[in-house]
Amino acid sequence: MQGGKLLKTQVPAQCAEAVLMVRPKHFGFNAETALTNRFQQSGGSEHTAAQAQAEFDAFAAALAGEGVAVCVAQDSDEPRNPDAVFPNNWVSFHADGTVVLYPMQAASRRTERRRDVIDTVVRETGFQVRRTVDLTHHEKEGRFLEGTGSLVLDHIERVAYACRSPRTHEDVARDWAREMGFELVMFSATDARGAPIYHTNVVMSIGTRFAVLARDNIDAADRGRVVNRLGAGRELLAIDDAEMQAFAGNVLELGTWDEYLGDMRILVVSATAQRALEARKYARLYATVDAVLGIPVDIIERHGGGSVRCMLAEVFLR
Repeated sequence: MQGGKLLKTQVPAQCAEAVLMVRPKHFGFNAETALTNRFQQSGGSEHTAAQAQAEFDAFAAALAGEGVAVCVAQDSDEPRNPDAVFPNNWVSFHADGTVVLYPMQAASRRTERRRDVIDTVVRETGFQVRRTVDLTHHEKEGRFLEGTGSLVLDHIERVAYACRSPRTHEDVARDWAREMGFELVMFSATDARGAPIYHTNVVMSIGTRFAVLARDNIDAADRGRVVNRLGAGRELLAIDDAEMQAFAGNVLELGTWDEYLGDMRILVVSATAQRALEARKYARLYATVDAVLGIPVDIIERHGGGSVRCMLAEVFLR
């Protein structure tokens, strides 16, 4: 465990008290996942895995330095998991003690699901598993739902947003919503070239006082419904396609506690996204939180096709 003292952390319901991160051993470009993820770029070198580890270590240390509780699990030696750094796609930890296991589209990613990682979270954070919802049987039928990549959750209003894609099947999303007691809002979204966007969490993010949304990427038939539902009571920040491609939607608000300032909300954003956001938008976003933590993860973004939010599996503690 790295970071703040969990017993003192009192955070808003939208924020997690802790996060799981998996330190990668064999990070690299995955040709199988690239079939549905246009954010990935091929290439790399013999140094790519080591560079990704350095980015990971700096990220975990920066979070801990801000008082965020960070549980770091180690990737396996075998099998080799090039995408292990993105654990939020296979597991989620909820405040009522529920652990959800998710069906993954790429067969090469299914070996990331490991009981010992969950055991590490329990041991290091004090999370108490009261129920396990296992949705992995959907893989046999070719139906997928990749965790909080596929689902962006409004914990306060108990609404789950999901963008249809080869990795996000509506039937599985509805199963999840029934099990978890959430309203489901499904929509379609495409990039500037007309391809379905692979994960909802690059289209949008929800914080306590803000919502980021690549509004114009959402299908016109769904846009008004999503905007109206999402914008109630929050500062709605619309980003364009270029900002979305730079992972400006792939951000996450976390909670921490300071002995002088009390409860704090920290927005985690990549350096790529910081550079891409227009100054006025960045200022509006900054005004909704107590601090912004900018993290350089260029190698992981380039070859993994995911950014800082994808690297964090929230652990909600009671």
